[in-house]
Amino acid sequence: MNLLRTKSIEQSIADADEPGRKLKRSLSTWDLMIMGVAVAVGAGIFSVGAKAAANFSGPAVTLSFAIAAVTCALAIMCYAEFATAIPVAGSAYVFTYATMGELLAWIIGWNLILELFTAAAVIAKYWGIYLSKVFALMGADIPPAISLGGVELYWGAFLIVAVFTVLLVLGTKLSARVGNIFTLIKIGVVLFVIVVGFTYVKFENYTPFIPAAEPTGGAGAADVLKQSFFGFLTGAAPAQYGTLGIFAGAALVFFAFIGFDVVATSAEEVKNPQKTLPRGIFGGLAVVTLLYILVSLALTGMVSYTQLAEAKSPTLTTAFEAVGDTSAAKVIAFGSLVGLTTVIMVLLMGLSRVVLAMSRDGLLPRALSKTSDKRSTPVRLQIICGAAVALVAGLTNVDLLEEMINIGTLSAFVVVSLGILVLRKKRPDLKPAFRVPFGKVLPVVSAVLCLYLMTNLAVETWIFFAIWLAIGLAIYFAYGQRHSRLNERFATANTTVNGGPVEAGTPVGSADDEDELTRA
Repeated sequence: MNLLRTKSIEQSIADADEPGRKLKRSLSTWDLMIMGVAVAVGAGIFSVGAKAAANFSGPAVTLSFAIAAVTCALAIMCYAEFATAIPVAGSAYVFTYATMGELLAWIIGWNLILELFTAAAVIAKYWGIYLSKVFALMGADIPPAISLGGVELYWGAFLIVAVFTVLLVLGTKLSARVGNIFTLIKIGVVLFVIVVGFTYVKFENYTPFIPAAEPTGGAGAADVLKQSFFGFLTGAAPAQYGTLGIFAGAALVFFAFIGFDVVATSAEEVKNPQKTLPRGIFGGLAVVTLLYILVSLALTGMVSYTQLAEAKSPTLTTAFEAVGDTSAAKVIAFGSLVGLTTVIMVLLMGLSRVVLAMSRDGLLPRALSKTSDKRSTPVRLQIICGAAVALVAGLTNVDLLEEMINIGTLSAFVVVSLGILVLRKKRPDLKPAFRVPFGKVLPVVSAVLCLYLMTNLAVETWIFFAIWLAIGLAIYFAYGQRHSRLNERFATANTTVNGGPVEAGTPVGSADDEDELTRA
């Protein structure tokens, strides 16, 4: 058993054309760009910046967004090079399988499931809460949850997940068209918020731009669990603000940029991926970064960060209420609802595509990778993913795991960034349409930045992450490793080479044999 066995790029592309398990290429550059904006510009733009300013960065939250954007841009360059070389579904999972081997590919795939599943569930729950707020603003008192036998059921989460599961089953292009309409509406809402917000800006609120570091008020177990992992490793007392606060804020607002790795999962459904993917990904990232920085400037200019910190859960609404403009709350509530809607759609699609890629390879049950002959969508898998997300969002306190989304994304970014170096060494013959500039420098910088942002997440997030990895490894060794199609191919090849039968469960294929197979 060689846990570092790799799957050839040629085989990945061939598997994507397997009858009954293939997807239809129907997405354009515009669709991809809107998809990136759709998943990134969600309710986070109305809340995550306010939380980062209040609790970590102060007015320097603008720098936090800039650091997160640069980190994301560097990682997305690596994604773009991989995606133009291997234009199939699965994103970081497929890229890792081709460069660093099956075990690490499984871990990255497992982390992508963590990212996409948790994000979809958290945001679906928030959608239901925002829907109730919109109803309240219209004078209708409809609670976000109803009690069924003592269990709180967030009915809105079930509703929105069901709607988009049906749309995704009917076809990716149809879903993209619906998403485009919602995305254009929410961009209009964001622009409205920026323009109105700047009319209330007071320049004294930007001072001090980087607040002095302050202790958080204790060193108890709960306080330690909430502090950054970097602070815990270095022995620093739990604190907020200061220079480290900017990076802690960047780690938090990175949540706002998770959409772009999801775009890469759609590579198999893109027309002319060599040109379309880079343009769509970078176009979307540019729009999102500009919107985030403008919103954060308006937010911290409207009210002092100390005033935001006094709120239990600060949002843009907090800032508008502080300046006496309560009418803007209606626009923000509506924008948040529309913003969340398209995020859920893209995350559900990304989740099903990652699971599809892993099940094609046998690491998860192969039955999950079947697609509809009529619509070329993974109907069964999309329904399973939708049902699981709806149940978790509707019945659990899933928002406690919000930071797990970031750590899952960043871990994938680290591996993809380093994977570029491996890909170039292993396959110098490849000529992808996009290459990360400056040789090895930018991929290494990307990996280091992503790893550093990971260390700025809370200690408890790392503990949950370790538990998630342990569960994933148990599933891999109990099921995935034995049912891997690559394992079957190596077993067959080894039987042919040695001229004799191979007993079930026997490790097969030497490293040299495997290298020959992956080059075949």
